Amino acid sequence: MDEQIASSYPAATPPIPVELTVMPSHPCPYLPDRTATLRAFYATRLEPMVYHGFLDASFRRSGSVIYQPVCRGCRACLPIRVPVRSFHASKSQRRCLRRNADLTVAAGPPRASDEKYELYTRYQAQRHASHEPDARITFERFLYRSPVETVEFTYRDGRNQLLAVGICDVCEVSLSSVYFYFDPGSARRGLGTYGALREIGFSAEMGIAYYYLGYWVRGCQKMEYKADFKPCEALYSDGSWRPIKD
Repeated sequence: MDEQIASSYPAATPPIPVELTVMPSHPCPYLPDRTATLRAFYATRLEPMVYHGFLDASFRRSGSVIYQPVCRGCRACLPIRVPVRSFHASKSQRRCLRRNADLTVAAGPPRASDEKYELYTRYQAQRHASHEPDARITFERFLYRSPVETVEFTYRDGRNQLLAVGICDVCEVSLSSVYFYFDPGSARRGLGTYGALREIGFSAEMGIAYYYLGYWVRGCQKMEYKADFKPCEALYSDGSWRPIKD
């Protein structure tokens, strides 16, 4: 679909009636010289399949806030997902799996800790140039307060050092990546790619049909990697999931 035509589509309707608040506009974090606008609501509890319906209406989650981009004249933020049974790791992704074969990966309920907060603070400082570390309460509200079913993956080396943490929302048909943070000193491992591969593997083991990677923005370098997990599909502004072409 032509991008200009797609951008004219209205934002998708929520799957259940909710009161949405339009948030103040702010500079777009993905595309230069654009302004971003979100509408959102606060949730104390959502059943897993109801939240899955929000994913399929272009919503995402940050803490207890469920939000959707409603930028004027732009629908560049496209939800992206991987059909788990069809996924095939590329050569470089298989190398990444071998490179990290020494790591121990554990899945369980999300639990905040001093160790995780310290890792998150270093990740933010070195990967996102955040000179003012988030307060501990902000960290916990962002990642460890969830109104939906959530699972946490931890990645440790042979010395039991925590190298990475992944937070995902889970239901019977989807695993949705919320956030992944890692030790910036271990960048050569490709932990971001490795985490996504392990989360796809977890989905396969659990019989979950789709792995959601958040938004994909064509032309945004830091988001383009999401289309490397093939085959993958994007939710276009007309409400249909279609394969992403190279």
